[in-house]
Amino acid sequence: MVFVIVRLTPGDPARVLAGEHATEEYVQATRERWGLDQPMYMQYYIWFKSLLRGDLGRSIATHSPVIEEILNRFPATLELSLFAMVLAILIGILAGIISAVHQYSFFDYFSMSIALFGISMPVFWLGLMLMFVFGLWLDILPISGRINVSIPFQNITGLYVLDSLLTFNWRALGSSLLHLVLPGIALGTIPMAMIARITRSSMLEVIRQDFIRTERAKGLPEKSVIYKHALKNALIPIITVIGMEFGLLLGGAILTETVFAWPGLGRYTVDAVYARDYPAIQGSVLFIAFLFVIVNLITDVLYAYINPRIRYR
Repeated sequence: MVFVIVRLTPGDPARVLAGEHATEEYVQATRERWGLDQPMYMQYYIWFKSLLRGDLGRSIATHSPVIEEILNRFPATLELSLFAMVLAILIGILAGIISAVHQYSFFDYFSMSIALFGISMPVFWLGLMLMFVFGLWLDILPISGRINVSIPFQNITGLYVLDSLLTFNWRALGSSLLHLVLPGIALGTIPMAMIARITRSSMLEVIRQDFIRTERAKGLPEKSVIYKHALKNALIPIITVIGMEFGLLLGGAILTETVFAWPGLGRYTVDAVYARDYPAIQGSVLFIAFLFVIVNLITDVLYAYINPRIRYR
């Protein structure tokens, strides 16, 4: 589907690659060199045959192997997604538990209103507002990039926070964490709201069951009842949402990475669309789809460890 759609969109990648003022003969030669003059079914056959060998082709814009460019940019997206997801899980689950335990309280109404606001808010608008308030107005947080370019840094894994810890570079660690804050908040707002709402709903269902009343009747501390017994039994739907949202974050960071000039997979895909870079677009979408399948598989496997009854069946 993606292969067909990108070729039906207006624009000629050969013209983009050759330049606006290139002659028609040069554009045609460029089209022949990249196989864009062949019928669509033949282009698909050539691409799919290469795909079976693990070759995603070469970028029309940069002439580099697509798989190398994706792997070079993926650590930036992974680091941002992990930061946003950890933020969403910590705040979302805690807010959902407190809202369920203190149902109809001021905190319940306030947190669920904020969650509704977070789900409804466009990510790009939130990103721009965060940049304006904390980056320009208050001038306390960086608004673009991954690290201060003036800080000496050794890139090992592509994950700047991890690389800073491995090399004991505390200046780089502080800078990389500061650069994560604004895009991480923008990217994690919707998952945070989703996790908070599903946690509240799942916890309310569990704490009304008979075994929770039995635990309380035994005289167990309320914290033990809530966090050890109720939360454990409410985790299945929460884990499902976390898995789904994390998969979406890995592929849905396009707007956030574009707004904050984050050099990840999302921004790479946007640049490929602008350049009509067919191999880069196809490779990015295929890679993102593969990640989403893997994340959902891991989520399904986690069910058995959270709920032993599933493993016994």
